[in-house]
Amino acid sequence: MSEMTFDGQREGEEVEFIFRRHFSTAKKGLFWCVFCIALGVVPMVVWPGQKEMFWVFLGAVVVGILGLLYSYMLWYFSMYIVTDERIRQISQKGLFKKSVIDLGLDRIQSISYERAGITSGLFNYGTILVQTAVGDLTISKVPHPESIYNKLQNLVGKVSKNEED
Repeated sequence: MSEMTFDGQREGEEVEFIFRRHFSTAKKGLFWCVFCIALGVVPMVVWPGQKEMFWVFLGAVVVGILGLLYSYMLWYFSMYIVTDERIRQISQKGLFKKSVIDLGLDRIQSISYERAGITSGLFNYGTILVQTAVGDLTISKVPHPESIYNKLQNLVGKVSKNEED
């Protein structure tokens, strides 16, 4: 019996695994932080020796770190929960906006994955495509896509086998 639980979990439903998109999806926050720090350095260079410019620099650092934390929060709270019955996609879209999509494992017709490009090979991420009769679920920048693909294939196989019995 799995010890992982989540809001909306059905009785008897077990969490198989949880995964998030690759951390590189949070890179906007890192770029923002570096940009703010660089912007904060400019007044210190233009007006050297003025103590007030240190506070401007410190303010820019704080704004940069807040942007980095915001980007990290969006990445951390967006996840895919895979149970023995369904895949639940939770997308955090802001401080107060979240969307949830459920896809039953019995509805999945096929699963595929791909890794394209040098960076996806170096950082080991790819795209997983889950096809159903009503539409496709594309999950981009998935870390270790082959491993997650294999786990999903095994679960869908178990569900299909149980339906046939």
